[in-house]
Amino acid sequence: MVVARQDPAPPAASTSDNPTALSVRDLHAHYRVSHFGIRRDVRAVDGISFEVGRNEIYGLAGESSSGKSTLVKTIARAIRPPLFHVGGEVVFEFPDTGRFSLYELPEEDLARLRWRHLSYIMQASMSVLNPVRRVRHSFADFAFRHIGKRAPEFWALVAGHLERLHLSASVLDSYPHELSGGMRQRVTIALATVCRPDFVIADEPTTALDVVVQKGVLEMIREIQQQMGSSVLFVTHDMSVHAYLADRLGIMYAGRLVEEGPTREILLAPQHPYTRHLVASLPRIGDRSERHGLEGRPPSLAAPPPGCRFHPRCPLAMPICAQEVPPLEDAAPRHRVACHAVKRGSA
Repeated sequence: MVVARQDPAPPAASTSDNPTALSVRDLHAHYRVSHFGIRRDVRAVDGISFEVGRNEIYGLAGESSSGKSTLVKTIARAIRPPLFHVGGEVVFEFPDTGRFSLYELPEEDLARLRWRHLSYIMQASMSVLNPVRRVRHSFADFAFRHIGKRAPEFWALVAGHLERLHLSASVLDSYPHELSGGMRQRVTIALATVCRPDFVIADEPTTALDVVVQKGVLEMIREIQQQMGSSVLFVTHDMSVHAYLADRLGIMYAGRLVEEGPTREILLAPQHPYTRHLVASLPRIGDRSERHGLEGRPPSLAAPPPGCRFHPRCPLAMPICAQEVPPLEDAAPRHRVACHAVKRGSA
């Protein structure tokens, strides 16, 4: 019997003693496209469940086109056609707001929550900053009404916040093109955190930055998160960045979560065959052994294979893998894996 989709399972608790800031339950988001009269649903997010605790940095990893950016757009409710929220819940719980379901909120309530409680660091800084307006106008547009202070107090607060990110207040009078890539990225981080939000979504914030600037940006994210006590959902395909920053790590493949656990545990003892490949791709000092790429290519999410979506590329694939979707189950305390081979002890 072929199982078309994963049965919803309750997300694992983020920690045993840490309150939950975000709970995602059986989330589905599809791109609905039509060509030559034929409509197709691209199932970019297909039945994902997980939780993020307060004051936690949760990392999302996976190769390009695995659905990471689509997932965080759906969690932030920053979606536009052809992307649609098809089903599932996104529930936040903050000290000042209590518990609420994001997709049940009216637009006016959502607008009040954005930036003050829930903020979003997008992939490219130049897509956030208006190229024909000075940086100060972006701060006025994003944050002024949320902070609720008079103009002199507001700009003093902004200047102090920029200083925490090692930026001079003079950047407020600059146009984006007058700043370096690293400075623009720090400005976007400042925009996303100046209201001291409870939850920050960071989608590939270090992409296209050199290693030195990247390290500085990561240090700033960790420092700001610790100062504000915020939760962070951090997305990147770079496993070394997750090793440096994330407390827990979720691995995505073809629109599904295939493994989740403490970052150190996943890096030292990966369970899922796909996770093992990602970890093995990390460079190691002194290791000159030949590395082999993963054979095959990710499946089309418009017509994904039945059962486990990784089975056409998996060295441990069994007949059941092409028939039944493996549930995301506990393989160890706080460590979940979706793999028939792991469940049977043959991994």
